[in-house]
Amino acid sequence: MRDQRFLVRKAAVLGAGVMGAQIAAHLVNANIETLLFELPGEEDNPNVSVIKAVEKLKKQEPAPLSIKTKAACIQPANYDQHLELLKDCDLVIEAIAERMDWKRDLYVKVAPYLGEHTIFASNTSGLSINQLAEAFPQALRHRFCGIHFFNPPRYMHLVELIPCQISDAAMLDHLEEFLVTDLGKGVIRAKDTPNFIANRIGVFSLLATMHHGREFNFGFDQVDALTGSLIGRPKSATFRTADVVGLDTLAHVINTMRDTLPDDPWHRYFVVPEWLQGLIEKGALGEKVKRGVYQKIKSEIHVLDLSTQAYRLSASDVNEELKRLLKYSNPAEKFAALHNSQQPQAQFLWSIFRDLFHYCAVQLEAIADNTRDVDLAVRWGFGWNQGPFEIWQTAGWGQIVEWIQEDISTGKSMSQAPLPQWVMTIAASDKQSVHTDQGSFAPASGELQPRSELPVYQRQLFPDRLVGEEAIYGETIFETDAVRMWQSGDGIAILSFKSKMHTIGVDVLDGVQQAVKEAEQNWRALVIWQTEPPFSAGANLQKATERPKIDAQHGSAPSAPPQPPTAFQSFMKKFRKSAQATVLQVARELDLADALMAKKLAEVEGMIKQFQQASQALRYSMIPTVAAVDGLALGGGCEFVMHCDRAVATLESYIGLVETGVGLLPAGGGCKEFAVRAAHYAKDGDPFPSLKYYFQTVAMAELARSAEQAKELGYLRLADTVVMNRFELLHVAKAQAIALAETGYRPPLRLREIPVAGSSGIATIQSQLVNLREGDFISEHDYLIATKVAHVMCGGDLTPGSLVDEDWFLELERAAFMELLATEKTQARIAHTLKTGKPLRN
Repeated sequence: MRDQRFLVRKAAVLGAGVMGAQIAAHLVNANIETLLFELPGEEDNPNVSVIKAVEKLKKQEPAPLSIKTKAACIQPANYDQHLELLKDCDLVIEAIAERMDWKRDLYVKVAPYLGEHTIFASNTSGLSINQLAEAFPQALRHRFCGIHFFNPPRYMHLVELIPCQISDAAMLDHLEEFLVTDLGKGVIRAKDTPNFIANRIGVFSLLATMHHGREFNFGFDQVDALTGSLIGRPKSATFRTADVVGLDTLAHVINTMRDTLPDDPWHRYFVVPEWLQGLIEKGALGEKVKRGVYQKIKSEIHVLDLSTQAYRLSASDVNEELKRLLKYSNPAEKFAALHNSQQPQAQFLWSIFRDLFHYCAVQLEAIADNTRDVDLAVRWGFGWNQGPFEIWQTAGWGQIVEWIQEDISTGKSMSQAPLPQWVMTIAASDKQSVHTDQGSFAPASGELQPRSELPVYQRQLFPDRLVGEEAIYGETIFETDAVRMWQSGDGIAILSFKSKMHTIGVDVLDGVQQAVKEAEQNWRALVIWQTEPPFSAGANLQKATERPKIDAQHGSAPSAPPQPPTAFQSFMKKFRKSAQATVLQVARELDLADALMAKKLAEVEGMIKQFQQASQALRYSMIPTVAAVDGLALGGGCEFVMHCDRAVATLESYIGLVETGVGLLPAGGGCKEFAVRAAHYAKDGDPFPSLKYYFQTVAMAELARSAEQAKELGYLRLADTVVMNRFELLHVAKAQAIALAETGYRPPLRLREIPVAGSSGIATIQSQLVNLREGDFISEHDYLIATKVAHVMCGGDLTPGSLVDEDWFLELERAAFMELLATEKTQARIAHTLKTGKPLRN
């Protein structure tokens, strides 16, 4: 293995199925030139299979591609014509079907064409890496390993890295660093055991849940109601997750466990249930064919009823007593209540947790190096809020041990295998912890094992921490109820919001302006970064309410409008649907109900002016400002991003000015900023061509579904940086801030001569709006909202080319915002959405 820096200039993926195509998509998301191989097709079109797979990528949801144009960067190839191209690839990932014989045959075929330093990896989800390595020439095996991505590869954080017996150690380190920084993944080194770590534990948990669901005679929907967000797991819970994974895939993994783990004490449960096999035989494979355990009929979700073997409307209730005890803030009290309750749903939950803890304890040493690897693998691969050992530790290690032993002795547990001695040792210790600041428990040594010391992890200033690990966010500079400004010794001040969903109210605005002043006096730069996502759910004029979250299991983004159309007519036809798609999101962002009822419009206007002042302070401060964005950056949060000198955003940042969804418009400088940018790109002094595109973005309440798309829509600039790994975000943002400071930073000069599109720009847009209003494509109020946006962004009723300053646009923003806010229909839209959770078109 070379000592020089490891670079992946070109990669290849073998197999254009669901996983192979999506792995290729994520490689091009990371700007890696990628070949996608498949068996040759028709004689006149041998790459037809790959071409179809790439076209499918453009239509899939959640989107595997950060922007659709990245599809063109995937180069189709086939095994008959293009094997010679492999010699130039630094990394080749095999992702064909889970057949040992097929994989071995492919390895024999491609091995002679690999480059001198090519790393070859299998994406197998559970086959033996050492057995697969036997198909490789002896001289190449040191460059072979397993790289197991989880589905969907763009969104799921986990990648399991599995060495074979002679995998080169330096190669594995290089590969881990590439996966972490370049692809943004959380890497777990797994042992070569069936299904590795995450699937081994996750599938056992699913089997245990199935078993106890049958024992308690619960329907599939009842089990899902109990095993989703209620207990800190994705809302897809158990059987919806099975549908998403694919029932045939699930059956394959279960059979792998049955065939390869004959000595497992739980082996008798590794059986594909009759109902599951029956669905597979009928072709009901789950989400990919729109029918599995669940089936959507029109707008209703139906579920398979085993008693009738027919689908019925999905409906399930959670016992009120159970809801109450699950709200206990103390995990030990919560588990005591579950254990002691005679309520069937509570007994069910205790049973699935007990058998999960039991299985993890018995199997830990065989499948993983330490408890940290198990917990992070399950969290990152299955979307649980906490891993099994974390849950056990917070619930009271020693007490749980006693209860598990009681259930083993009375035959209540799924297996009679005794708990290993290390479990008793932890129970007898003072801390009763498997996770601490010093490390996590490693059964082979009986000691705490610290985190990896690979250089790549020095970039993660605050890695994803476990229960028992304390995060200390630097030294406080100042702190209020709304914000905290802090530093860590490098001259960079960091501002973090403390509000729910990091919404922006008057107190946060005060904090931003105070932070800018403090940074100008005493610090080199200011970075706005939140200790956890989102960056900001936007303006909170009265109070913040709960917002929908990104589903960790599916990796899906919040509901978003379609991609920006190229034709103005097409845009306006989609206006109504697009506005309704974001109305619920925005109404929860801008909870104006109390202010409206009290008619505090003057207070609202004062806050809007203060918002504009804060945005301008970020733009014209005497020190560089950097927004470090992860997750949602909506409305006012987006406006802060647009006004900082630089933005550093994770790929999974969902950025947008979405105020029109509830009948308002951006008024924290967002409309002004787009008008300024349009003027910057103006040809012959005419800003309208660019402005028209930006108008579409604002009027449609476009929400970018990736940081790359945010650049397309104009929320981010070309100079802004996209980071693949969210745990490297702060490191990169501080580096950007330092780089700006090192240049002898001066703020941009205030713009005093901005050409406007003026009355002719407004008229052009308005003529289209009139036609669509009369054709009933938009309502009267839709028309009013859109014309207000056009009026502001075009600079008002001025002669085209007239020169104005930024304050002119800011005044237009405020006036238009308040005019819309005062209308009964905007008030009705907000009130209706807050009350019903549904959009209103009026």
